[in-house]
Amino acid sequence: MKQDYFSANNIKHIDYKDVEMLKKFLNPSARILSRKRTNLIAKNQRKLENAIKRSRFMGLLPFVSK
Repeated sequence: MKQDYFSANNIKHIDYKDVEMLKKFLNPSARILSRKRTNLIAKNQRKLENAIKRSRFMGLLPFVSK
């Protein structure tokens, strides 16, 4: 089984300011990828989702892109 990205890289806290890492989990139109695509455990997918939403609100990531 493929391992969770955050568990594999020993990342405990998903930081909303780490835009480059968060971009890995967005599709080209800046939508959040599903768990099936990201292979994350549910807990980390929720943390990732909150980090992306916070980052968008702070203006670090776009809500949509073309």
